[in-house]
Amino acid sequence: MQKSKLSASLAVLALVLAGVPLSAAAADEPAAASSKAAAIADTVAAIDIPYEQFTLDNGLTVLVHTDRKAPIVGVTTYYRVGSKNEPKGKTGFAHLFEHLMFGGSENVPNFDEPLEAAGSTPTNGSTWLDRTNYVETVPTGALDLALFMESDRMGHLLGAVTQEKLDQQRGVVQNEKRQGDNQPYAIVEYEAQDALFPVGHPYRHSTIGSMADLNSASLADVKKWFTDNYGPNNAVLVLAGDIDAATAKPKVERWFGDIPAGPPIAAVEAPVPTLSAPFAKTITDQVATTRLYRNWAVPGLNDPSYPALATGMYILGGLASSRLDNLLVRKEQLAVAVTAYLMPFQHASMVQSYIDVKPGVDVAKAEARYDAILADFIAKGPTQAELDRAVASLVSAQVGQLEQVGGFGGKGATLAEGLVFSGNPEKYKQDLAALTALTPAAVQGAMQKWLTRPVAAIRVDPGERTEGGENRGGWEKAGSPRIGYYRGADADEATPAAAPATPAAAAKRSFPPVEPVGSFDFPAIERATLANGIPVYFAKRSAVPKVTVSLSFDAGFAADAPDARGTQSFMAAMLEEGTKSRDAIAIAEEQERLGASINVSAGLDSTTVSLDTLTSNLAPSLALMADIVRAPAFAPAEVERVRGQRLAGIAQEENSPMVLAMRTLPPLLYGPGHPYGAPLTGTGSRDVVARLTPADLAAAHAASFRPDKARIIVVGDVDEAAAVAALDGAFGQWVPPATPAAQKDLSVAIPAARQRIVLIDRPGAPQSVIAAGQVLPETGKDRNEVLQASNEILGNGFLSRLNMNLRETKGWSYGVRSTIQETEGPMPHIVRAPVQSDRTGDAIAEMLREMRDYPATRGATPVEVNRIKEGNIRGLPNRFETRGQIAGGIDEIVRFGRPDDYYETLPAIYGALTAATLNAAAAKELQPGHLVIVVVGDAKTVKPQLAKLGLPVEEMAAPKE
Repeated sequence: MQKSKLSASLAVLALVLAGVPLSAAAADEPAAASSKAAAIADTVAAIDIPYEQFTLDNGLTVLVHTDRKAPIVGVTTYYRVGSKNEPKGKTGFAHLFEHLMFGGSENVPNFDEPLEAAGSTPTNGSTWLDRTNYVETVPTGALDLALFMESDRMGHLLGAVTQEKLDQQRGVVQNEKRQGDNQPYAIVEYEAQDALFPVGHPYRHSTIGSMADLNSASLADVKKWFTDNYGPNNAVLVLAGDIDAATAKPKVERWFGDIPAGPPIAAVEAPVPTLSAPFAKTITDQVATTRLYRNWAVPGLNDPSYPALATGMYILGGLASSRLDNLLVRKEQLAVAVTAYLMPFQHASMVQSYIDVKPGVDVAKAEARYDAILADFIAKGPTQAELDRAVASLVSAQVGQLEQVGGFGGKGATLAEGLVFSGNPEKYKQDLAALTALTPAAVQGAMQKWLTRPVAAIRVDPGERTEGGENRGGWEKAGSPRIGYYRGADADEATPAAAPATPAAAAKRSFPPVEPVGSFDFPAIERATLANGIPVYFAKRSAVPKVTVSLSFDAGFAADAPDARGTQSFMAAMLEEGTKSRDAIAIAEEQERLGASINVSAGLDSTTVSLDTLTSNLAPSLALMADIVRAPAFAPAEVERVRGQRLAGIAQEENSPMVLAMRTLPPLLYGPGHPYGAPLTGTGSRDVVARLTPADLAAAHAASFRPDKARIIVVGDVDEAAAVAALDGAFGQWVPPATPAAQKDLSVAIPAARQRIVLIDRPGAPQSVIAAGQVLPETGKDRNEVLQASNEILGNGFLSRLNMNLRETKGWSYGVRSTIQETEGPMPHIVRAPVQSDRTGDAIAEMLREMRDYPATRGATPVEVNRIKEGNIRGLPNRFETRGQIAGGIDEIVRFGRPDDYYETLPAIYGALTAATLNAAAAKELQPGHLVIVVVGDAKTVKPQLAKLGLPVEEMAAPKE
């Protein structure tokens, strides 16, 4: 289930200031403001995602957008049906059916296999309240294949839907629900929808539905859902990329033209409800900090007030310099985290804000101040400066999505959502006009109109979870008020469906051939050196007027001493909290005025400062970046404030089952003294974070952030000479300090591997999290292509053996993944599997069996070899569609000493793969004999299962605050 805080059409707001220097937003002079407004208006008038539209006789609407930057086509299909269309007793059906749509059709036994072999990335689907969508981005030569397969499941599905498939996907969906419910604060989604929407309202129940309704779904029910909702006249197909309408129309007519229209989907009545009185509820959950929520139901995305409400919430709690951040986190230090946003839907939207109260602070005091800030903002609205920063920040943050033709947030989704939700593919233009016309008074008016109504306030305190999600998410909860004017809430359960008549056998449809792909060309890498010796790697990319700059240092949290775990990430977190000339608020506000985004992160092997900005603002953005990098203040008061946030963050990690497992596993694999023996989050230990001083952080900065340990990668719409000149101005005169540089001794001995299970008790958990790992002798500098390809067969991909077994065959998990992280030292191989609690032991047994059997009794099959070979070759253009993807590719070339044409050599390497080479890699490196298996789950349920496996079981106490 895909969620987004902003609709896809709002992603196109990113185009507003393309080519307009956003630094003008900082100008206070009326002339400058007038000039900026005129420039924005001119830009908005020129913004266009050109498309052509046609409709087949059966009602299928098709939009075609041409973008020739890469030989790929995004195929995006939207159906006008979501969870809002589910009747009583049938909650979760829209999402369950989305899963069934991937289970094969009458002429396509497996939906994923042919597309993955053809190089499709991604192949996915999602369900939300108002729609269901399916996306794949394919090489141009595989477009006919994608259209054949989409049309086969639209028009030729019923004959392939069986009770066995239904039962399998029911189990998968129920484990998806358990996985979501197992997260901290997850129950609030149910509470908020129950509070805001009365029984019978289409938006009251969860999209994933209730366990009871999922259990009751019959084969006749799901077949009727298909015939009622999945006709071509209820769908929109968008083709975006290396295609034009003249080429597309005969293809679409060939594959979709013979599908008969279905019944129209009935209109849904979903008015915006208003609570009769304020609602307040306190619940307890396995969380680290008290969280205070404020929720309202507000108008849908076609209402005139929608842009003002969305922007107002962004100013309140979405900006880095938001009201809540500046007051509650930075100045008054009553909270460690805040947010506010609008979730847009077609008929009614939801506004939500929350704060995480700082541990040790009186909750009543924090709550009173929180409500006072909300009341003041609602009453007075934003300042013009806040609104200018919000527009600039929102615009620049979203422009990158326009690099993508497909996927859930690309141009195809923008056009589709405009048509499906608003009847206009160019709805984004209306949103642009509304955004640029906003005034503080308009935002104030919208906030006063809608947020002075009674609020739904939910408080979550640390403690034992008193109610999980097993009995939540359905039409109503026992004892809910029954309000009868929404879709007959007092009606009986939906009448059991009669199975639709089995369609007459149609002529067998054949797979179309996939055309050969051309040679792959990775962008040319240009090299330069700054005046102080910092190497620069540059690649031109002009799809959007933006530039990505990555400044990386040879450090990472592996540079922390064993008794100082967490120093590097704490130091990195401090860089945006104040320099010698700017405080944290000034840094945040300047980024927003520039439309720049600067992020500092400590990875395992590198610590990186990344900049994303419009080309027109590259020089001032680099100046700000340089100040953050070179002159951090480490002011004692700010260190204390951030220390509280870091400690609260560690506590939150320890309350998230998968994150807790990933904190626990590395020290068991590498030993506590190895640089890689740190919690994989990089946040380190409470004791270290609690004692670090400003001087400690300054020393870590001097050892790691220095020009003799730096490299810079630039990708974007800028000339190399201009980029290097701007970089030289910002960093070229930087001199390394006389103190020693940080060192990492990756040769530290790793303890002898010992297969065992380590159990961490999480009482009442609806799922167990399994994280199993081992250390491989290879490093990222080795040629790991065959090993990585072999791991794709085992567990790295939807069609991998581990995932197909535990998810698609057994239905015990929502997804299993085996990964090999390429590192500068010995690489970790980790298998992650959240599974239903009562199948924990069985799931581990199956994982171990699959690993032993590959290749001992079941080597790589011809189908698997073909998929790995062809899919990787054909999928290369998809891997490097965006600036960020290209920058990441260059980083791997530089870090691991690969040739510049490395990615261009991969087709030959993949083409030479054989069953023998893949089997050999699995036999050598992917066997389970040395696995350390961490299990986070309910020990009362899990421990007896583990005892049957015949492996040593060690119990580890859960972390205590």
